Formats: sequence, C-alpha cells, structure tokens
Amino acid sequence: MAGLSSSDAFWEHLCRLCLDQFPCGIGSWNKSRFPARKAKVSPGFVRQKASAPPRNGVIPADEETAESLIEYLRSVGSPWALPPECSPEDQQLRELAVQSPRVIQDSFIFSYFKKLRIVNRNVNEIDVHLLKFPNLEELILSTNHISKINSTNLPPTLKVLELCGNEVDSLDDLCVLPPPELQHLGLGHNCQLGSSEEKYLTDAFWPNLVSLDLSFNNFTNLLSLLSKLLTLKKLRILVLQGNPLAMLPGYRGFTIDSLPKLCALDDVNITPDERHCFMDLADNPELLGHQAEMVVAIGKIRGVPNPIDLEEPESGPEAPVITYSYYVTYEFAKGEKEEETENSKPLASQQSPFMISTLPNVESPPAGTEEGGSNDPTPVDTQIKVEPPLETANIHSTLRKPWAEIIDCEYRKEHITKDLVALKAYLLAGTTVSVVEEKVVSWPIIVTPVESPGKKGKEKAEKGKVEKGKAEKGQKDKGKEEKGKGKEEKGKGKDAGKAGNKKKKKSPSPELRSDPPIPKTLGSGIVSLRNLLVGEKLIETVCDFGVLITQSSIEPPSPKEKDSKKGAKMGAAKDKKAKAGAEGSGAARKSASPAKGKGKKGDSAAGGEVQQTQPVPLTVEFKMQHLKWESASHILINLKSSE
Repeated sequence: MAGLSSSDAFWEHLCRLCLDQFPCGIGSWNKSRFPARKAKVSPGFVRQKASAPPRNGVIPADEETAESLIEYLRSVGSPWALPPECSPEDQQLRELAVQSPRVIQDSFIFSYFKKLRIVNRNVNEIDVHLLKFPNLEELILSTNHISKINSTNLPPTLKVLELCGNEVDSLDDLCVLPPPELQHLGLGHNCQLGSSEEKYLTDAFWPNLVSLDLSFNNFTNLLSLLSKLLTLKKLRILVLQGNPLAMLPGYRGFTIDSLPKLCALDDVNITPDERHCFMDLADNPELLGHQAEMVVAIGKIRGVPNPIDLEEPESGPEAPVITYSYYVTYEFAKGEKEEETENSKPLASQQSPFMISTLPNVESPPAGTEEGGSNDPTPVDTQIKVEPPLETANIHSTLRKPWAEIIDCEYRKEHITKDLVALKAYLLAGTTVSVVEEKVVSWPIIVTPVESPGKKGKEKAEKGKVEKGKAEKGQKDKGKEEKGKGKEEKGKGKDAGKAGNKKKKKSPSPELRSDPPIPKTLGSGIVSLRNLLVGEKLIETVCDFGVLITQSSIEPPSPKEKDSKKGAKMGAAKDKKAKAGAEGSGAARKSASPAKGKGKKGDSAAGGEVQQTQPVPLTVEFKMQHLKWESASHILINLKSSE
C-alpha cells in the first residue's frame, strides 16, 4: 500500500463520517425541514412546487425527527455510531450535519477543525494543504511513516505536534520554520533520533515549549542533552525513559537537579523532597558515571522429575554410573565489564561465539548434603556450550545442583555494562530463561595385572629366605612362644578382625571414565524486561514451563508386581532362618508376622502416596533489579565502596 499525504488521509477520514448519508445530510428522512434551494432558471421553465415546511412543527409520518436522528448517532449499539478511534469533534460534526446539513461546506470544515488526529493511516508526508486549516491547534500524526517534517507546511497556529512512532531521523527540516506557539512536541519512539539532534532542542527554536517527549529514542549523552534543555525556560514536563542514557543509575537525580523548573519527569511528578535529596548534584558531573548496573537473582526450581523414577539403572560390575545435575541459563547483554578478581574468567564477548561464561570445574555436592549447608560451593557462572539465540546477548548459567524436589540455585550476579545501546536492545527483546538437565555417564576402568617371569623368581627367593629365618628364630624362641601361645590365640580373632576392616577401608574405589555431558532443556521461556525501561526497578516472576511428569509415569504398581515383591521378601527371610540356629529360627518366626505386616503397610502407604501425588509444574524463580541511586548521599556511598 502506497503512502498518503496528511491531507489525503484527512479526506479519507471525512468520508468515513458519512456527513451526507442517513441519518446525516438532506434526504427523504428530513426533506420537509430543509426545502430545496432556489435556483436560477431560464425563461419559460416551469418550477415544480417545493415541499412545504411542516406546520406547527409537526413532522410528516414518513420522516424522522432531529432528536431521533441524533439518537441513532449516539447509541452505542447503533449501526451508525462512530468507531472508538474517532474524536469528539467528529461526533459534533455529524450531529451538526443532522441539524444544519446545509452548513457542511469545505470552507466551514477547514475552519471547524482545531484538532486533527490521523493515527496509523500510512501517512508519509506532511503536505501544503494543511495550511488551509486556519484554526488548527493540535496535529496528531502518531504511528505513521513520516521521516521528514517540512515545517513550512505546518499551520503557524499549532500548539501541539505529536509525531510519536514515526521514522523521523532528523529535526533539521522541522526547525527551518517551526510553529512559534508550539507548547508540546512529541517525538517518542523515533529510534533514529540521537545525540546529534540535541542542537535543535533549544530556546532558539521552541521559545514556548512546555512539554517535550523524547522517549525510546537513541540519546546517549545525558549531560550534553541537559545543557541544551536548560535553555527551554518554559519546559515543565519531560519524558526521556527508554533512551540508553536513562539506564544510568544517577539519571533521574542529575536530570531533576539540572532542570530546576521541571515539574514531571517520565510521567512521575517531582516532589520537593525528591528535589532536596539530589540538591547540588548537577555541580558534580564527574559523579554521574557511564555504566549501568543490573542484578540477576535465580531462586528455587520446582517440578523436576526424579531421573531414578524415569530410567531403570543397569546392574553389574561393568554397569555405568549415571549422574544428573540441573542448572538455569539466562541471557544478558554484551559489553559487560570484566570483574577484576584473581579467578575471573574471560567474558563471553571475548570468547568464541559458542563459548559463553566460564567457571572452574566444581563437583556437585553429594546427594545427602543439605541444600544451603557449608558444603555447598558459592554460586558462580558455569560453562556451557550452546548457540546464543540473540546476537546482542551472552548466556550465563547457575551452578549445577543435584536432583531434589526443590532445587535452590541460590544464584546472584551483578552485571555492569557501559554499552547502554546494547543494554536497551536487550531489555526490549527480553531474556530467555531455561532449565537444563545435564546427564553424565561414567564407566569403570578395569585394570588387568601383568606379572613378568623375572619378578616371580625374585619373589620366590625372598620368600625362601624369610622362611629359613623364621625356622631358626622359632627354635630359639620355642619356649617363649609356648608361654605366650594362650595370649596370642585370644587376641588372634581381634587382630584378624582389625586386619579385615583395614583391608576393606584401604580398598580403592574403581576409577571412572566419563563421557561428555549430555544437556537437555527441560523448559524454556522469554521473560519480558520492558518495564525496566519505563522506570521500574525490579522484575520478579516465576517462570512456569508446565508439567513434565505424565500421568502414566506416576501410576501405582499393579497387584502382580506387589505379589512378586512380597515373594522376594519372604524368600530372603527363609534364607536367614536356615543359616541361624534353632534359637534364631524361633526368633525369626516370631518376627515374621510383624515383617509381613510392615511390608503391607509400606506398600499401601507408598501406593497411597503415589495415588495422591499431583503433578507439579516445572517452575523457576527469576528476578532482575536495576540499581538506581536514591539520593546524592547514596551516590557518594557507592563511589566510596567501589574505591
């Protein structure tokens, strides 16, 4: 669809009002109240009789009263009611077309409109025909495709000019002949406007400007912009949110103190207390800084299925050892400041495109360790290998944790970045939060001992020498051995037991060879961060990824499975009875019935628990906070702590 000029869009809108159609205009519905005009006729022409006006105000039966026609226009459910996007001026014009339809002429329409609202009509040009509106005070052209504004085509009577959501990239043409009485200028959401246009935001072009909207553009230099806005003596309302410069922690304080006559900033009124908190801050521009600070916190994960219930482990000496760990990943904008610590790792922006956020190889705590205990390592970023979904973001990860019904990540990380443009783009896009399961399969290494012939001969010779020495020593100390024989026999059992225990303790665990970890994304979703651009300090949400456990996987065991388990338990009990003596067998018989009862109770309790368990959705707690300075003293405290 080709673009329209502003005047063409206006006439299209006027046609939608249907000023010459029922119930407006002149027609059979009101012909007696508005007789036809007299026209010049040639000689000999016989004029037809015009319909006579109603006598005593009585309307003929085949016509409508003015009140009825206006009611058709005002009723919400009426097919002739105006759509919601129309203005009150449009409604008044339609009612006038009912009461006095002959007044509706082009000259009257041009002088009638004081406000034109042409929104989302594909307008790409402000043409000269707008000068036909001598009384126009408000021109709203939001959400169109206007890139250049020819100020010579703007009526000089304008007080409000709204161009939000267009494609304006320069204010040069607008400032050639700006409307001298303009009080509000709306230039928000024109992403091409940046710091190069600051020179046009001065009192020389806008002497009467009271309100200025520059939101969601690309202004980056706060101090330079404030020095230009300070020349606007009548400026009382300013909107700068959504610009990269608004991400600075001291943005609001510096703006308030630099513009002492400002009443509202970013749609929030400035109170005397707030102005007092930031007093004299503008005299110390070196305190502003050039970096933004964001804190990400990740809390508890719930609803992760127990991997033991979903996978049957293999048994045997050569069976693999399978371990599972869980962590959360999220994105953050590139351009972060590297932490100056001894153990700091290269930033994601300095690594290859697929390697992100590094961490030393920290073993997960054992399954029996309580979460939050002294054995838990400090949460830091881990290293994962994935393809980042956004070119403007890096991926960070929490520490890997073993499975639990509630996995507490206990993660907190402060992100500091100087690239405010990339940070704005990241917040607009949002961050992708994912819960990842990592599976590691480890195999036992079986070492086969190999003995050489030379080694065997040497061992035999040494053994013979030892036996010969023992024999000689035995003859000399035979008497001593007989005397202490009783004592040795008594302590023999104890020494043998201790030797056996020592042997068991010293037996080394088999070495394991681990395969590469296998990551699996259990749930993923986008968290909107746009509210941080409009002044909010904290985004706190619980990401819900749905239920991962199916109903079939939590069904109770069948009766056959229960019987087989009971048979196995009874067989084990009989083996123990056969090995024990007669007394032990009697005791075993006495304890057999309680064992059975206990087994039944355990089965029923387990079955009841499985039946009553409801599937828990996979969720993770996520927070992101934008650190801002609350006062001038807060700024000084933060600067001292950073030093």
